[in-house]
Amino acid sequence: MGHDTHIALFIAIGLVSGLGSGAFGIGGGVLIVPALVLLAGFSQHTATGTSLAVLLPPVGLGAVLEYYRHGAVDLRAGLIIAVSLFLGAWISAHIAARVPDAVMKLSFGVFLSLLGIYLIISAFRNLPV
Repeated sequence: MGHDTHIALFIAIGLVSGLGSGAFGIGGGVLIVPALVLLAGFSQHTATGTSLAVLLPPVGLGAVLEYYRHGAVDLRAGLIIAVSLFLGAWISAHIAARVPDAVMKLSFGVFLSLLGIYLIISAFRNLPV
């Protein structure tokens, strides 16, 4: 892939992930990582690391400000979760760096599949009959 194609692809991944983040609270693991692996040819490790680098500075700041403006942000819960997330991410990155790429890819796929199955079943249970 040419350099200009990568730039356009990265812009598209960013825009789609931003839309997903603002609408559903998703982006990094669910959209950016698979896009970097499948579309940009990144290894699972590089896609994960790049996704974390992307999310570090702007992790939904615009969306958070808008939700906060509407009274829909619990800052106390957010700060506690953020500190816990920092610790969990540091520990898991330390472990994941030693796991083979194929195992990372398989683990990630199983996680997303189980999450998807859970969401589908949950949605069907809550559909009006």
